[in-house]
Amino acid sequence: MSDLKPRPIAFFLPSVRGGGAQRVIVNLAQGITARGLPVDVVLATAEGVFLDHLPPAVRVVDLGVRRLLRSLVPLTGYLRRERPRVLVSSMSHANLIALWAARLARRSTPVMVTVHNTMSQSTPDQGGLAGKLSSGLLRTFYPWATSVVAVSRGAADDLARTTGLPRDRVDVVYNPVITPAILAQAAARPDHPWFGGGQPPVILGAGRLTRQKDFPTLIRAFAEVRRRRPARLIILGEGEDRAALETLIAELGLGGDVALPGFRDDPMAYMAGSALFVLSSAWEGLPTVLIEALAAGTRVVSTDCPSGPREILQQGRLGALVPVGDAPALARAMVAALESTPDALSPGALTPFTLDAAVDNYLRLIES
Repeated sequence: MSDLKPRPIAFFLPSVRGGGAQRVIVNLAQGITARGLPVDVVLATAEGVFLDHLPPAVRVVDLGVRRLLRSLVPLTGYLRRERPRVLVSSMSHANLIALWAARLARRSTPVMVTVHNTMSQSTPDQGGLAGKLSSGLLRTFYPWATSVVAVSRGAADDLARTTGLPRDRVDVVYNPVITPAILAQAAARPDHPWFGGGQPPVILGAGRLTRQKDFPTLIRAFAEVRRRRPARLIILGEGEDRAALETLIAELGLGGDVALPGFRDDPMAYMAGSALFVLSSAWEGLPTVLIEALAAGTRVVSTDCPSGPREILQQGRLGALVPVGDAPALARAMVAALESTPDALSPGALTPFTLDAAVDNYLRLIES
């Protein structure tokens, strides 16, 4: 690449399959290219539902490997050849690959690692030796990063405790969740028969069907809600816990009132059409879906999990916070929310989560 051409800002990910971190990178790529700056999205495997969401101005670099670890050599070659202005990586294993590749490339490429989860919870969740190994690797190699960005203050505090990084080395930049595209999507009608006229209110959950999201607690809480009043529950997302969740739904006799329609690329339409959105997670980093629900004008209830919900909901002023894993407390909060009239959001309540705010903050860090 000629030094006369502006060097790209490069984002590195395993893929752009459905997920919160992937959506964040796609939004950032859109926002940065809209300001006339070149962007490369470097993928171990160029596949995923968000590929079509990348603007034409973004160059997609396919490293062509199926396993993330095998991307180390081609990523090193990319850094030597293209010399991007900065390499921004997301997700723990990709962060490590980015740091190693930058060291091997010997091009002094700044690496900005981003942390989208609560590391003390997500790393041990891998279990056994893998979890211990990951924790050790993060403590060893994250200090190599030029910049470390966490998506919430809670996640930043946790990262500092987990890795031993000085807290002042961890910047906080909220995710670019609110974009013109999702606000437009909220005006669409959800493609599901339960949103027709005269139907019971729909309660919505969304996220990967994994232990982190703790959908069993949501389903058990919904069973209690349904004993008190008519309602239905839809959970958007896919994951390895689908079979177990379907079994629980059947055991509780909820088959007619709970739907698992899988991953949808129009979640805002579902949020805007729902009477209530519930986040039941055991841990998060900054739950995108909670911000989206607020932007859609939907009432929300959330677990007070680490990290993010308390910050987003302004200590509970914008929605009830309940203990993690407490189905009876969650049910009580859901019933109260369904029977209440939501307060209008104060002007500027969601400004920190807009695309413009995130792009401003990332470019400020890159410039510095």
